[in-house]
Order: sequence, then structure tokens, then C-alpha cells
Amino acid sequence: MVLNPVKAPSMPFDWSINPYRGCQHGCSFCYARSTHSFIGESADDAFQKHVFWKQDAPDVLRAQLTKMGRRLPTHVAVGTATDPYQQLESKAKLTRGCLEVLAEFGVPASITTRSPLVLRDLDLLQRIPGSSVNISLHTMDPDIWRTFEPATPAPRLRLDTVRKLNEGGIRAGVFMAPILPYLSDGAEAVDRLLDACADAGAAFVMPSFLRLSTPEVKSWFFSTLSQSYPELAEKYGRLYWRSGYAPDSYRRPLYDRIRGQLAEHGLTAYDGDRERRDKAATARPSEPSDCAQAPVQLTLF
Repeated sequence: MVLNPVKAPSMPFDWSINPYRGCQHGCSFCYARSTHSFIGESADDAFQKHVFWKQDAPDVLRAQLTKMGRRLPTHVAVGTATDPYQQLESKAKLTRGCLEVLAEFGVPASITTRSPLVLRDLDLLQRIPGSSVNISLHTMDPDIWRTFEPATPAPRLRLDTVRKLNEGGIRAGVFMAPILPYLSDGAEAVDRLLDACADAGAAFVMPSFLRLSTPEVKSWFFSTLSQSYPELAEKYGRLYWRSGYAPDSYRRPLYDRIRGQLAEHGLTAYDGDRERRDKAATARPSEPSDCAQAPVQLTLF
């Protein structure tokens, strides 16, 4: 299957499409990293270097939608696990193929990505009813960006993408995700990001906190943190040792402060239930000219 039903009540969508398993962006906080263990792969560098993909994804999707008849989805979320516009997409064009099918059937869709490559498919997004794009971005700090997102496009490129999408008639905003405690959660850091979002004409901003929901994800993230910010390892341990989520005592005051900052910048907060937003997705991205290139093994499945 390519179109998958989503039963988790924490997720704000009922159907999802993820053309790739694994992601070349290699974000250390990616909650999808542990999915590699489901197919006998490790959740370490293999997640970034051994990417699985289904070559006939568009045809499979067309067959699924045809079988559904009049019971078509009212909304499909694309890129809920791994970035649908990671570097491989520039050649494989699986995401584009799936969007062509969604446009053919008139199925509304939203896309979550960190990549300017989404602009390539502006023509399809303009044909899909109610389409929208969520650009994931949590910091303007170059050191934090490169430490935790080693092969993603620069923040300035992502914000330029937000601007161009809105100018093209596509509702585009920023998933401020994931907010990293003691790194990208300070008032000054948030103000800098929100200034940039406002300048880019973001239609909305959705704050979402770091979640380390599985042992594999937690282990990989703490390895990265300990190497680059060893002084924060103990503080993170106190926040996340009991759970994959930071406690309410940390999240709620920060969330309230950020909402106030959003209002100050004239930005619209993403609609929806707070807890569902906190647990919903974080994304990942690509663009050859601005991404570190790593050898990658590609596997059809």
C-alpha cells in the first residue's frame, strides 16, 4: 500500500503517504528513525544511508483510490514520517507521481517538508483542492541547524520557499519543529525565527516540542547532543528520562510564551488541539546545492 490509514488519535490526519522509508537528511531528532528496525535495519546511520522506496508508488496509489470509489479521503498528509522531498526525489519523482494521482482524483493534500524542491511541483499543488505546505524549521542559528540537521537546506532557503508558495497561491506556513530545550527555545531565539517567518509571509506557525518517543531515537539524539553540547546532556536527561515527551511543567509555560510572541509578530498559530499538535509530526528536507551529500544505498521494495 501507498495510501495508509492513520488510527492514532494523536495525529491530526486520517490518511498518509510516505514515498520513502529512511531519509537522506539524517536529522538526529527524527522520530521515524526507529522504523528502520521494523525491517531489520539499524536506526543509526543506516536510516540516512539506506533508503527504501517503491518505484511503482503512483500506480499503486491510483489503484487504491480507484478501489475506494466514492469513499475517497477528504485529506491526505504527505511526508508524515520521512521527507517526501529528500534528495532522492529530484531523480525518482515518486512524490510528484503521487501528487499527480491526487490531483487526478481531486483529493486534498498537505505536504510537510524541509526542502525547496517542493517548488518544482507548484503546478500540481495548484491543481489539488485545498493543498497546503508545512515547511519545518526550528532555528535560524547555523551551528544548531548543522549539528542536528546535517544534510538539510539552509533556513533562508526554506523561508524563501514559504514566500514563493504563498505567492503562487498555495497556503504555506512553518512547523516550528522540533523546539529544542535550552537551544532553540529562548525568547531571543524564538523572536529571531518568528521575525523571519513574518518577513517570509508565513500563513501560520505551529510550535511543536522535541519528542524522543523510542529508545532508538533517544539514543541517537543523545549521542549527537553529547558530542556537540555535552553541558546539556544532564538537563535533557532530567526532561526525558521518564518519557519521550518533556513534562508539562516545561512545555506549557513555554507554549504560552510562544503564543504571545506569535501575536506580537502578527503571526497566526496553527489551529487544532494543543496536545495533538505537540505529538504530531516534525519533518525533514533537501536541495542538492545546499545539502551535504553522503553515499546512500537505495533499495526498491
